[in-house]
Parts: sequence; C-alpha cells; structure tokens
Amino acid sequence: MKNILFALLVSIFGLTHANAQCTSDTNFRKPVSETIKNIATIFKITVIDDRGLLKGKELDYADWRIEQGNLEVSLANVLVPFELTYFKQPDGKYQIRKYENHKVSVDKGKERLDYLTTLYSNVADWEKRKKELKACMNTSFGLDKAPPTPKSKPLLTPKRVYKDYSVENIALEILPGVYTTGSIYKPYPLNKKSPIILTPDGHFGDGRYRKDEQYRCAIMAKMGAIVVSYDLFAWGESLLQFPEETHRNSIASTVQVLSGIRLLDYLATIKNADVSRVGVTGGSGGGSHTMFLSALDDRITVSAPVVMVSSHFSGGCPCESGRGIHLCGNGTNNAEISAMMAPKPQLIVSDGKDWTLAVPELEFPFIQRTYELYGKKNLVENAHFAKEGHDFGVSKRMALYPFMAKYLALDLKKVQNEKGEIDESTCVIEPYDKLYVFGNKAENLPKNALKDIDKLYEMFGEKNLKTYEVKK
Repeated sequence: MKNILFALLVSIFGLTHANAQCTSDTNFRKPVSETIKNIATIFKITVIDDRGLLKGKELDYADWRIEQGNLEVSLANVLVPFELTYFKQPDGKYQIRKYENHKVSVDKGKERLDYLTTLYSNVADWEKRKKELKACMNTSFGLDKAPPTPKSKPLLTPKRVYKDYSVENIALEILPGVYTTGSIYKPYPLNKKSPIILTPDGHFGDGRYRKDEQYRCAIMAKMGAIVVSYDLFAWGESLLQFPEETHRNSIASTVQVLSGIRLLDYLATIKNADVSRVGVTGGSGGGSHTMFLSALDDRITVSAPVVMVSSHFSGGCPCESGRGIHLCGNGTNNAEISAMMAPKPQLIVSDGKDWTLAVPELEFPFIQRTYELYGKKNLVENAHFAKEGHDFGVSKRMALYPFMAKYLALDLKKVQNEKGEIDESTCVIEPYDKLYVFGNKAENLPKNALKDIDKLYEMFGEKNLKTYEVKK
C-alpha cells in the first residue's frame, strides 16, 4: 500500500527519484547518467553510452561537478571517480569509455603533439630531449640492470637451402637460462658483405610461423640481407619456458627489447655481416619494438614500423606499454618515440582501420617536423593504406621492400619477375616443425632453461607483483 501511495504522489507532483532526494540530506546524490544528460544539454553535444558503462552508477554532488563553460572538465569530474573517460569521435559525438592508460582519443593525441612541438624548435633542444627520453627508456625497461649476456654458444639447426637464400633456426641465451628463439634467413651463397635486418614479431596469429612473416624474411634475404625473425616472450617456442599468461607481465617488454639487442650482437659476429647497415621492421607489437630498438640502439640505420605509430595508442599489451616508458620526459607517445629515429631513414606504414588511421594528417607531419630540424625531411616516408586494416599484408610488404633496398643497398632485381614485379611465389613456406629450434617434442630444450617468472624478475633486482591463474 505504501509503495502504491508513493507512486501516486510521484504521479501527482511530477517527482522523480533523482530530484525528490537531490538535497544536502543525500549529498545531492543522483544517477551519473542524468548528470551526463544535463552536460549534454548545457553544452549542446551528443553523448553515447553504447557499452552501458553508466548503468547503475550514482555520484554524490553530481550536478555540482558541472563547470559552466568547460565541457572537458565537467565530463572528467563526473567520469573519473568510476575510472571512466570519454572519446570525442570524428563526427563530434562523445563516447563513454573505460579508462585505459595506453589509449586516448585522437583529439587528445593531437593535443599532446601540439604540446610536444613547443618543447623544441631546433636540433640542439631536440637532441637534449631525445637524450632524456633515451636514458629514461633504458632505465624503465630495466636494461641498465640486465645481467651480461651468457657466454654460451647459440643453438643452431641444420641449414635449409632454397633458391637464393637459406634458413636456419636459432636459440640464443640472452639471459641466464632465458633463450630467444627464431630463424635466420641469409642470402645464398653468402659471399659478400650483407646488411642485417631484425624483424621482431607482433601479436598476429601463428607468430613467426605465419606466411607473411616467412615471405618478408625470405624476400629480404634474397635481396641480400641477413634477416632474423624471432618469437615474442611467452609466445611460440618461448612457451616451453614461460606460460602464455606471463606474456602480459611487464618484464616481457624488457626481454623482447633485449632479444633484439642481443640478437644483433650475435649477428654482428657472422662472417660477411655489415654492421654499418642495420634495419629493423615489424608489425603491430613488432612495430612497437621496431620503434623501441630504433630509439635505444644507435646501430640501427633504417627503420620501418608497421601499423603501430600513433599519438593516441601506445599498445594494449604490457609487452609494449607495461614498463611506463610513455611517462618518460613528463609524457611522450609512439609518434615522438618514432621521431627519435631522425635523421636516419624511416618508413611509417599505416592503414585506415586501426589506431594508425590519422597518421597522414597527424603523426606523420609531426615526425616530419623533427626530420626537418636536421634538413632531412625527405628521409621519412609514409605508406598509408586507407582501405586496409591491421596486418602486414602484401601491399604493406610491397611498400617495405623498395625502401629497404634503397637504404640498405639491397638488390631489388633479385626478386623481380619479367614484368618488374616483386614475386613472392619463389619463396618456400615451411611448416611449423621445420622452424622449431628445440625440436618437435622440445627434445633440444637446454637443461638450464629457466621456467620461473619470479626468478626472471630477480635477475633485474625486482619482484613479480602480478598475480594470475596459470591455465592447465
């Protein structure tokens, strides 16, 4: 009866739950969704909560948090207590999103780039900034605490010889008991000085065993480069040491950076390896590590990050963004990290269906500006594929090959057919088991192989603070 009476009173007096009790007695508490509607009305915008993130949420002093004349502060005041944020869409609408440290809206990325341009307007100021960023990245990754490379010899499989190139698999002990696994593609015969190309893998299905990875490595080897493709941490054969859950530990990013650096150390010892010509290219997460290696290792002379350069996305995996390197210099992003390659040649590959969609208008001009400080604007290029998505597909590879050939003095004619087209069909796609270094049943896994993630952290003087349930 009381409920019926209350409902009748609401009907008679036009009261609602929100305005009937929105007084100091309840700390002016009301549903967040209603305050967001007020904000939308006041500022004449459209707010979308298509993920239902506001459902059931209430907030004390909700409407008091609205600041007249300041839309962004008003939205932040209401959303931050719930770890929510907003993304302004290209059509002007505002979408409610969960807060993620590695992802902001495109307009926020632009604001950051606009701010960064105020920090340096000449080479001297930029070099000072770059030095600061590099030192901070080195410390954040923990590279300054890394144990020396073990003196063990790499484990190499028998060489497979194909037309104009060879393949052999490698396990290199980069830390005590920690092995980086991959495959080395070489020109065949290898009888003259050849550049080195590192290809860090990304989060694509099948890892380094996939066709597009094999095509890319084989073609560049046929053109005359010594190419190494290697697994992510806790991915591929690395799973024999660390379960897949540990790939999302922050230490994964440290191991992956060290993998590139220490593989390069080894490749530099190969007969006919030319360490004055070193390239690096990878897609997605491999694109992140392409930028990281280029920023940290001065031996890199040519860089080609694929589908990863962005001012508003720094990588959703802790193996990319888990060590807080984007906090360096009081805040940086992948566009500025990419610019650290200046003035050396760099090809930025982007597409229209992921976080690189705005590269031609946003990130690329910013990076070009840094190159222009050196008078080398022509040494950075952008290959943008507006109708394509997040991959290292054939069109992206076809943009990569001539660039690498041009700046690493490779022979493009070696891979062209009679029509002058680059022909990948001459490459052999090997089955998984041929690319294994530890064998089909892990029979060649070294006895000292580390399988304890906690001990890996201890090598760097750290403790593993991440908790998770390991899948059986």
